[in-house]
Formats: sequence, structure tokens, C-alpha cells
Amino acid sequence: MRTSINVIPECPIDEIVELAVHAENLGFDRCWVYDEGLATRDVYVVMAAIAAATSSIHVGPGITNPYTRHPAQTASAIASLDELSGGRAFLGIGAGGSLTLDPIGLARTKPLTAVRETIDIARSLFSHNLCSYEGDFASLANAQVGYGRPNIEIWLAGRGPKMLALGGATANGVMLDFIYKPHLGDAVARVRAGGPAQLCYSTAIVTSDEDLDWVRPHMTYRLVDSPPEVKEAIGVTASDVDAIRSAMAGGLEAAAQHVRDEWILPFVIAGSPDEAAAEIGDLAEQHGFGEFLIPLFDMPDQHRYLSRVGPALTIR
Repeated sequence: MRTSINVIPECPIDEIVELAVHAENLGFDRCWVYDEGLATRDVYVVMAAIAAATSSIHVGPGITNPYTRHPAQTASAIASLDELSGGRAFLGIGAGGSLTLDPIGLARTKPLTAVRETIDIARSLFSHNLCSYEGDFASLANAQVGYGRPNIEIWLAGRGPKMLALGGATANGVMLDFIYKPHLGDAVARVRAGGPAQLCYSTAIVTSDEDLDWVRPHMTYRLVDSPPEVKEAIGVTASDVDAIRSAMAGGLEAAAQHVRDEWILPFVIAGSPDEAAAEIGDLAEQHGFGEFLIPLFDMPDQHRYLSRVGPALTIR
């Protein structure tokens, strides 16, 4: 199974590059890079820096959106990254969220259409052919990108049934991020209903109380946005949601004080490294996951964390 990291470039770029180099040395196969707009360093600058400092790890946005750049500009940037890296680039696409879009006044309109047309346009331009395209969201007029590989992989990340089916039908792969574990089978079935895309499963590995406390702030918005049936299953009430929402005004750390351990555990891989390895292996066999992706946010020592959880992923 392929193993990957997902980094969010909130810290200086040289620190992100050092982390990617460390991951490559540990044997990780891919480095996804969050695109959170003004909240982080520019995703393409960061990816280019990672590509220049590494030799084997593959690099791509994890994920970018259709709104902040024209899909053709995104395709051109990924093809340029592919040329720079010697064929190690991939495109990760999703509908985007409020953290990225709100500060620059962009609405998340027709997300299914926007993602579908971005995939169509990128795939057309990756072919190196002269392309015209007339969509509801974006268009091309005799456009061409003559660099990068013609078979650059496109990955979609999403949660809704229509978005997951779109990924199965149009993308090379679908990334399932922090899905409530009892519902993983349903999410996989929705992808499979669309087509035979590869599957990547992404969640945190928790091997200590320190890890649990690191994940806690990042479960706040995930719990608030969870479907009603998930909230009911894990015992999150309307008053719990109100308490988390109200505390968010003081930041994620303040809101995290309202998140219980038992609400986190059904979303993550928890236990000793051996227990985590066994669970990941079981889930991969059960659902056909070909990749496991570890998200890295703002833990104090990401290098040490990667070295510690490496055995759970059978890092080569």
C-alpha cells in the first residue's frame, strides 16, 4: 500500500521542505500539500520547493479548488510542476471551503459542476492537444499545454454521494478524508457506483494521549459538519454542537475543550503502532484502499511524529 503525508504550509517554507525530505527518507511515496489560499503559503510555490529538494516523492495539491484559479491555469501549473520534478506531479481537486474562499469573497457555487469541468479541462490539456471547451463554469478557446506528462493523475476529494460518484467516474483516484469509520463502506460503494477509481484513505494515527490532543482541535469543525446520523451514533447533541460553534470564536483550541475522546476515536486509527498497523491493514483489505494518507497539521514535532508512526504504515 502506498503511504503519503498531507502538509499544511502554515509555517515557513523551508520547514515544510525539510518535513517532505524527512518523509521521503522514511519511505513515504507522496506528499500532498493543502491549498488554503491566504491562510497558508502559496501551494504552487511550496510544491515547487519540495520538488526541487527531493528526488522520488510525488507532489501534488491536497487539495486545490476550482474557484481561486481558472482550471486551465491549474492544469498549466501542475504540468509545470511535473516537468520540474521529472514526472512526479499529480493533481488533487475538490470543491474548496470557507477558509479558502471567504477571505477573497468567492462563493462555492455549483461545486459538482465546477469540479467536473476542472477535471475535464485538466485532462484535455494534459493530452498536449489543442483544446476548446464550453462549460457552464469554465471554457477554453484553442488552448494548449505542451509540457508535463499526458497521463498525470487526477484525484478528487469529497464526501457527498454525488461528488464521490463523480470521482469514481472521472478521476484516477478518490481520497476519503476523516470519514466516520462505520460509514467507510458506504463511501466506497458510492465511489464504485461511479467507476473503478483508486482509493486513498486519510485520517490521523493516534498512538498516545499527545496525539489525541493534537487531533482534538481539528475534530471541532468535522464534528459540527457531520451528518445528523453520525452525530446521533456517537452521542453529539444539538447543545454540544452549539457549545463547539460558540467556542470557535476563540479559535480551534478553545473549541477543542468541548470535544470528548469518545467522539474522536471513531474517526481515527488509534492504539499502539502494531495495533494501528493491523487496523490499517484490515481496512485496506476490506475496502480496497491502495494508499494511506497521514494529515500533518501543527503538532510540535512533526519529524518525530512521522518517525514514530512509520512502523504502523510498514514504511520501507
